Amino acid sequence: MLALGEEEAAEVMKYLGPREVQKLGAAMSTMKAVASEQLEKVLDDFRSETEQNTSFGLDSDEYIRTVLTKALGEDKASSLLNRILGTRDASGIESLKWMDAQSVADLVRNEHPQIIATILVHLERYHASEVLTYFSERLRNDVVLRIATLDGVQPAALRELNEVLTKLLTGNESLKKKPIGGVRSAAEILNFLSGEVETSVMDSLKNYDGDMAQKIMDEMFVFDNIIDIDDRGIQILLREVQSESLIVALKGANQDLREKIFKNMSQRAAEMMREDLESKGPVRLSEVEAQQKEILQIVRRLADEGQIILGAKGEDAYV
Repeated sequence: MLALGEEEAAEVMKYLGPREVQKLGAAMSTMKAVASEQLEKVLDDFRSETEQNTSFGLDSDEYIRTVLTKALGEDKASSLLNRILGTRDASGIESLKWMDAQSVADLVRNEHPQIIATILVHLERYHASEVLTYFSERLRNDVVLRIATLDGVQPAALRELNEVLTKLLTGNESLKKKPIGGVRSAAEILNFLSGEVETSVMDSLKNYDGDMAQKIMDEMFVFDNIIDIDDRGIQILLREVQSESLIVALKGANQDLREKIFKNMSQRAAEMMREDLESKGPVRLSEVEAQQKEILQIVRRLADEGQIILGAKGEDAYV
């Protein structure tokens, strides 16, 4: 992107999503000076890779629709197609997806908690969890409770938002209630919160409704659940995780999970990991939880990309 120049780079970024732009922008901002030889090699490698691709069929909406439906199933493909083939709305909640979490929090914190809950379930889960961290503990707990008990939203309810957010409505009173929120949404958002904040929210939920809190906990994918990922998935995950991060995370893992990890390493790598774990001194629980959260974010990204499958109950075999 830096080599392309401002106008060309901006043109490319128009086709990326909010998360992609954030990650790419962060990488660009930390780039050091690159030797011309290195730049030439990167460009040559990129050109070599792209020349092997073909544009056959890529201009056909129907082609894309068919392929995605076969690969992902009707429901997931439909959601993705709406993003790919539909026109992008630069207003309302869609615009919030491009804002940093603190700005979103400042914008909505004075709204009714039910309205805030409605907004957050429209955002990416990692984004919603970041927004929650900027709320007071009382407001945060209230909002998560409302997310967990939300089973849909009527278009009329969204009119309570400010002028920017109400642009999401079509004005059609006959629109059906959209199935958003619920226990799964609350669990997915909580998965991204830090251990201390997560505990505070869960305690509040337990006091309000113990059964619902338990359902949310059952839906949450925690670090120990990694043991349910198949061997191929573990191997893919290990290629994405830094050794030092894994060592700290495993300090708080049970022996069965450790053995599952070791089994999917080379013998030499496993031996070195065992030695590092044994020689590693005491580690603060907060540090262990932080590294486990980092690894869980990688797990969820790989699951969203379809590279790994998370073990789950019933029909929820894909996350």
